[in-house]
Amino acid sequence: MTDDRLTTYRTRVPAEWVDYNRHLNIGYYMIAFDKATDGFADRLGIGAAYVKATGNSYYVVETHLCFEREVLENAPIRVETLLLAADDKRIHFCHCLYEETGNFLAATSEMLGLHVNLSTRRAAPFPPEQARAIAALADQQRTLTRPAQLGRTVALKRKA
Repeated sequence: MTDDRLTTYRTRVPAEWVDYNRHLNIGYYMIAFDKATDGFADRLGIGAAYVKATGNSYYVVETHLCFEREVLENAPIRVETLLLAADDKRIHFCHCLYEETGNFLAATSEMLGLHVNLSTRRAAPFPPEQARAIAALADQQRTLTRPAQLGRTVALKRKA
């Protein structure tokens, strides 16, 4: 694990995730990041068991993907997650997908999650226990290096 980020997902790239360019297809990066988001939710105590027990969940309401290097079929990959910030209803986090054979950063996904009451389908504050877990992780990861990709926007850069 890099720094104190959480490893939230690990697999090998299956053949069905590879496109005609013979590398990991765009959509399957998002599937890997989605599976990492589930692992992250479990770590924070807001995963599937929490949803079933409380009728609350959290939705990813914004995401920004950056692709750094290609990943090929059967490559071992891991996703590490960094909690960037949180408030009473939202969590801002980043996933970093690494290709483990070459140990290089292949992609990042910056996300914003919103805690939701599933009965009302409206934003709701995290319960105290989950809020404490989120705050503790945010504090633990507070000094970790932030990926350079954070906060980027999509735009054509002007040529000089």
